[in-house]
Amino acid sequence: MNQLVNPKAVHKPLGAYSHSVRIPANADWLVIAGQVGADARGRVQDGIRKQAEQAFRNILACLKENGMAKRDLVKFTVYLTDPRHIEAYRAARKKVIGDATVPPSTLVIIDGLASPDLLVEVEAMAAKG
Repeated sequence: MNQLVNPKAVHKPLGAYSHSVRIPANADWLVIAGQVGADARGRVQDGIRKQAEQAFRNILACLKENGMAKRDLVKFTVYLTDPRHIEAYRAARKKVIGDATVPPSTLVIIDGLASPDLLVEVEAMAAKG
């Protein structure tokens, strides 16, 4: 089983994440491409909150398709196009992912994504022992 580790020599996480995760040697790894706020028909959702919720639902669908669950998530990398979207992004993550799933996470503010309609992209990695 994956083990979340927050060293005492490092500050408390500033948000819903852990500083590190230890993965067993026999783990099955899953790398999930950056997911955006587009549904199964390719429709981009309106606004940052709905786009972020959809991106996380897409990640959950990838996990399920590969026999994994939220507890198997070991890393998020989040790209936001505007720092004013951070709170809405966090609310969407909490709604879809919840408070119990806190893998290591990196959030980066960028100038833009592949389409000007896209406001957020979330990459994920999972491992199941």
